[in-house]
This record gives sequence, C-alpha cells and structure tokens, in this order.
Amino acid sequence: MPGPMTGVRVVELGLWVAGPACGGILADWGAEVYKVEPHAGDPFRSMEWLYGDQGNPPFDLDNRGKKSVVIDLQTPRGMELMHSLLGSADVFVTNFRPGGLERLGLDYPTLATKYPRLVYASVTGLSLRGSETDRQSYDIGAFWARAGIASALSSGSSEPPVQRGGMGDHMTGMSAAAGVSAALFHREKSGSGQLVEASLIRLGTYMLGWDHNVTAVTGVDTEAKSRLRQPNPLINCYCCSDGEWLWMLGLEGDRHWPQVVKALDREVWYDEPKFSTIENRLENAEFLTRKIDEAMSGKTRSEWGKIFDQNDVWWAPVQSTLEVLNDPQARAAGCFIEVPTPDGQTVEMVATPIDFSKTKWTVSSASPELGQDTELVLMELGIGWDQIEELKSLGVIP
Repeated sequence: MPGPMTGVRVVELGLWVAGPACGGILADWGAEVYKVEPHAGDPFRSMEWLYGDQGNPPFDLDNRGKKSVVIDLQTPRGMELMHSLLGSADVFVTNFRPGGLERLGLDYPTLATKYPRLVYASVTGLSLRGSETDRQSYDIGAFWARAGIASALSSGSSEPPVQRGGMGDHMTGMSAAAGVSAALFHREKSGSGQLVEASLIRLGTYMLGWDHNVTAVTGVDTEAKSRLRQPNPLINCYCCSDGEWLWMLGLEGDRHWPQVVKALDREVWYDEPKFSTIENRLENAEFLTRKIDEAMSGKTRSEWGKIFDQNDVWWAPVQSTLEVLNDPQARAAGCFIEVPTPDGQTVEMVATPIDFSKTKWTVSSASPELGQDTELVLMELGIGWDQIEELKSLGVIP
C-alpha cells in the first residue's frame, strides 16, 4: 500500500467524526487501520438512511481504507482481543470520553505502562484536563459554540450562524494526525511512545487565533461586524446582477484601490474626500460598501470576473459544493479522488488535504461493512478457528 504511513499499524476506537477522521487520514496515507466497533457499530453508520441508495458519503469519507473489527469490550475475552490488537499496534486513536476509557482500562496512563512504544492519540471535545473532561460536546458544542467560532461569524446578528457538519471534527482529526506523525518521528529517535492530545475546543481557539490573541493581550472582547461595517470594503463579498456572489481580495487597501476604481468605472471616486485615504475609507466603510453594491449590481459574476482579471482586481467566486465539484482548479489541486468500490468500480470522493512528492498515497478501499474483517484480523493475530468459533458462541464477536 502506498503512502508515507506504510507499515504503521493503527488501532482506532472511535465514533462519529473527530477520532475516525484522524484514523481516516492515516489510512489514506497508507497506515493499516483497525476500526474497533461494538456489535451495534459506530453510530455514524446509522445516518445512512439520509442518503437513500447513495450509501453514507459522510461516513465513507472518514472510514474508507480501514478494517472493521467488531468486539464486545464489556467482556473479559473482548478486552483480551483488544489488548492483542494494541500489542501489535504502533498507534492507538480514540475519541471516546476519558471516563469511559478509564473504566475500560484503555486510558493513557494504563496503556503507556503496558505498551511503552505506543503512540496514544487522544481526540476529545474539551481536553483531558479540567472539571468538564466528560461533558458532552461534539464539534458543534466544543468547537463551534464554545470556542467562539459561532459568535465570531455572526456578523453582528443576534442569531448565531448554523454550522455545517464535521467542520471542527475534520480539522481536529487532521491536527491529531499531524501530532501522530511527530510522535512517530520522536519514537524513531528515542524508542518511546507518548500521548498526543487534540481537542475540539483547542483547535477552535487556535483557528480563531487572531481574535483570541487580541483578547488575550488586551483583555478586550472582539466585535463581530456586519458585512456593511467591515473595515476594508475592498476585502468583502458583493452580489452581482445574476444573484451570484464574489469576494474581493483587496487586503492591501491603498495598493488595490486604483484597480478597483478603474474596474468599476467610477473614476469620480478619486475626487471623493471620503475615499481619499485608507483611513477615510475605513471611517466611511458602510457608505463605500453600498456604493460598490450599486456598481456591482449592473453585471453578472462572469462579466465582473473578466473585468476584474483585466484590471488586476483580485477576487474569488463564492461557490456551492456543486460548483466546487466542477471547478477545474479544484480538480487540478487534487480536491477529489477516485475510491474503489466493492463491485470493482470507483466512486469520486473528497481527498484528504495533504500530498507527498515521494510517498504518493491512494485510497486502498471503500469504507468497510460492519465487522467485515473481524475473523481475518483475529487470524492475523494467531487466533485459531476453534477459538474464533468459541468467541462467536460467547457473543464476544458477531
């Protein structure tokens, strides 16, 4: 199997998104990932009904390329199997709540004693520290709401915006995968594993780091401004005559001002005192934004795109998911990848966001059916068929 993680064995005890996202990235990179599930399966599997005969695309993104092993961890024999897996693993990834892991004896202090070379990747909502480590959160709670993202994106409205699924989970999963990579590098030099911790609240705080750093340094809360109150109207979104939106990218206001004025055919603005300096444009941001709105309403986004390109006005289209799917540049950037399906065909899916020049990766397989690899994996561990039949009869495995 190609990829920079070839030869690395990962045991994943995860559910929903953040933990499995980390395991999914490592699987894309070539790691052998054993997804340990209860008899009922990862609850994320239950969302399949939403997509009709299309399967479960969100689940498939985070679980392709893995092997599903079903074990009842509430039984002594089940825990024996789990430890057999851990004894052969390089990495353990989990986003189970800390209290539950401790009750199972799968917390970091316990496993570090038994498996000193193991890299233990903990993905949590609110971290392993503090009085609320076991508080229910999901990424909507810990990342979106509690870390300040929803407030920061409210644009001055009293109603917080609604999050799209998995946003914080995927970024936290990627952060955990980066931490796992660093910990494996450290193990190559030292021979010892360690705890890698990533949390949704920590990731959300870092993602909103500019705002939080201003508050941390000054002690002053940041203000979410509406579109009409942005300090630099040249880096803002505008609606065109066809109802499509684009985003101007004039971050350096003075540098980009002449090109914007020329492209909009509003040379009279050069003589407008309210617009004469970047400070004046800041002071009159709402007035200028409305003026640009009026100018932009006269042409379609496609027409403005050509005019902006001709006049060196930096911009980007505000695209839907379907537009991104058909965007030639998104495809050139490798945003999508072909994934093999059980029937020998392929289906196009979203690619994880890192490429490597010398250890190119590809997706090895679609997401596994619940428990499809249980017997095979146990036999790889040296467990004979008679023992497997016994474990079945005891209900430890299906």
